Parts: sequence; structure tokens; C-alpha cells
Amino acid sequence: MTDAQETAADSSLRTTGGGPPDDVESAPIPLLEPRDGIPPVIADDASLAEVIAAFAAGSGPVAVDAERASGYRYGQRAYLVQLRREGAGTALIDPVACPDLSGLGDAISGVEWVLHAATQDLPCLREIGMIPSRLFDTELAGRLAGFPRVGLGAMVEGVLGFVLEKGHSAVDWSTRPLPEPWLRYAALDVELLVDLRDALEKELDRQGKLEWARQEFDAIAGADPAPPRKDPWRRTSGMHKVRRRRQMAVVRELWETRDQVAQRRDISPGKVLGDGAIVEAALAVPANVHALAALNGFGHRMGRRQLDQWQAAVDRAKALPDAELPQPGQPVTGPPPPRAWADKDPEAAARLSAARAGVSALAEQLNMPQENLIAPDTVRRVCWEPPAAEAESVAAALAGYGARPWQVEQVTPVLVAALSARAAKD
Repeated sequence: MTDAQETAADSSLRTTGGGPPDDVESAPIPLLEPRDGIPPVIADDASLAEVIAAFAAGSGPVAVDAERASGYRYGQRAYLVQLRREGAGTALIDPVACPDLSGLGDAISGVEWVLHAATQDLPCLREIGMIPSRLFDTELAGRLAGFPRVGLGAMVEGVLGFVLEKGHSAVDWSTRPLPEPWLRYAALDVELLVDLRDALEKELDRQGKLEWARQEFDAIAGADPAPPRKDPWRRTSGMHKVRRRRQMAVVRELWETRDQVAQRRDISPGKVLGDGAIVEAALAVPANVHALAALNGFGHRMGRRQLDQWQAAVDRAKALPDAELPQPGQPVTGPPPPRAWADKDPEAAARLSAARAGVSALAEQLNMPQENLIAPDTVRRVCWEPPAAEAESVAAALAGYGARPWQVEQVTPVLVAALSARAAKD
């Protein structure tokens, strides 16, 4: 009997009243408690060793999830790791008390890991030594299968017929000790993940997309860690208002100062100084602390030491020689923004329009989002510097940009047609 079947059989888990809903076939069943209860949080080496042994001896895929403290703490580290495997049950591990989980990662390295939105959790899992060699991403599987809503709660409800509580998804998971309701929520997040995986695998197989999904999962598992973002200060919200290079320098100095403070205090940068305040200061370039204090975001609740700190950053930007001021935009390594194509290269703009229409029609036919059928950037690159309008050349170009074999097979005819049509008109 699967997890879902066992849970459904236990009426005490289905509704607050202890009985099944009137219409079991159509009414979703609230999942209120993990079947085995809330496990103790693993926070010492001896307990961790027991978990490692249990999961190594278990069978089948391993459901894996991680909770971060986004918006509360600096960075994206994991503050709780949840796992579930047949024969091992559910484990909740505190990666603050047990920061090296490489032993656990090694114990299940050859096993398929089941995650929801894997790319969100893999970076923080990698930091603590947990790196899968095989995975199944239930969110991505839902996208490929054409589900309109692919959040975990929506998928569990739509596919399995259970309702997960989602009220604690955005709490401060760095809190210690973690409240029992949060731990219950965390345990339930992996309770049915393997069942969801099994159901989605069957649906993908029915649609003839299972091999496509496997290629996508392999690509995620084999991807290198993302490199550090270049000039992250340029992503400050409201940056589009900042036009002058001196003002950009103010944004950069304030952003970098804020980042240093946030890292030192281990709190979210937004709690140190808001993006809106940074942009206000950049636009005003205040002459002194008094002028700075009059700006939005630097109000009366901010102490003199903090104001001095921010004004010093502004002053550093004001003192920079012109040669050291940031340039208006980042160097473009690929095609220009599509909105500029009509002026720069009308033929390329026409190719892109035809290609987008073809990809959109194919995505609708295959019942999946366009961005999962083929990355929009890949389509832009092929259209900006087009290969010969023949299948072999287009397929090679797509593969060179990282498209998976199934994507190459599906999209090549569409792009050949788009490029051929434009070539015939030119």
C-alpha cells in the first residue's frame, strides 16, 4: 500500500472531525498529521548516524525538501532538511547543528531524489554536502504534463486528492526551537512526494513525455553551480529610474555597503535598507547627513551612526573620478533586447516573429509552457545569427545552446520552417 493509500485509509488524518468527507471521490482530503507522527529534529552526530543508516537501508526513491529563511537571514542556506523513504520513515534534520550532511548524501547518492522545484533547493543542499546523481522534479514534471497549477499544494490536491497546509511556507526557519506546527508542516511536505512522483510518471508515460522529463531531470542533476551574478547591484528594484553614471555609482556603493552589513549581521539585506531608499538616495545624491535623513527610507528611526554610514557610501560615489563610474548597461554577450531588433536588423526581427509563432503553436499542441519546450533565449540566438535553414544545421545550433535531444527533435522543424519562410521572402 502506498503512502497516499495508507493515509486515506486512516480516517483520523482526513478531516478535523475525524471522519471522511461526504463525497470522497471529489472532495479533497485535508492532510493534518504525518502518518508516523512528527519525528524529532536531528541535531547531533549520533542521531544523524542512525538516520544515515536507516536511509541507506531503505528502499525506493527518497523525498527531499529544504526550508530556508528568505527575507529574514542573509543568503539562502538551509535551516531544515526533510527526507522520507520507504523503510526509513521521515527525518527532520537541523543543518545548523549538523552542518555536514555529506555522509547522508553519500548514503543515498545512487538513489533517485524526489524534489519539488529542484533548482530552488539544490544550491542550499549542495552547501551542506548533499548532491543528487539522479532526481525527479515534481514541479517540472507537472509543467511538462500540462498542469495549469504546479505548486506543491495544487499538485498534491489535483493529482492525489489531498490538501496540504501551506501556512508556514514563508516563516523564519532560522527560529530555534522550531514550533511544532512548523515541524508538522515540514514533515507533511515530504509525506506524499514519492506518491506524487509515481502518479506523474504514469501521466508523463501516458502522454509520451516520460523520456523528455528524464532528459530534463538529468540536465538539472548534471548542471554546474550557477556562477556568481555579475554586478548584482544592478538588480536593485527601481533601478530603471537611475540614468546618470554618478547616480549609478551611489546605488553601487550603497548596495555593497548594505550587503556587507547584512552579511555581518546575518539578516536579509532588505531589513538593513530597502531598495527604495537606495534609489531615493541615488536620485538625490544628498550633500550631507541632514539631506540624507530627509529622504524616504532614512527617517527619524534611523540612528546617527547608520546615517553616517550611508552618507559615507554616498560620498565615496561622489568622489570617484569619471573613469571609475559604472557604465549605463552591462556588456551584452548575446542578441540585443528583442524590442530593438526592428531597428537594428529588420530581417532578424521577422525571423524571430515567425519562430515565436511556430514555437507557441507547438507548445499549445504539446500542452506545455513555451519556456519548457525551448528556452526563449535559445530561440533569440538562433534567429539573430541564423544557421542554414536546414534540419542538420538548426539541430546543431540548438544542441550547441544546450537544448536537450527531445527539444531539438521537436523544435528543429518549427525553426527550419521559420527560417526557410524568411529566406524565401528575402
